Amino acid sequence: MAAYEEFAKEQQAIDELLFKGYSIAGIQEDLDGAKVKFVRGEPAKSNVELVLLTADARKYVTTLVFANQKTVVL
Repeated sequence: MAAYEEFAKEQQAIDELLFKGYSIAGIQEDLDGAKVKFVRGEPAKSNVELVLLTADARKYVTTLVFANQKTVVL
């Protein structure tokens, strides 16, 4: 599979989980990729772990985390 196709597949999996109401609870990176923990419900009734292998998908999920942070003014 071409590199872009692998990235597109991982990006679609991330977007589907976010569309279903999951939010990103944590990211654990290692040399093999990144494990992203998604949770839904209070208090965390449903958990899903997604393994991202492509660098572009790892950058994508990190960008989503930063984009969803609320700005704090001191």
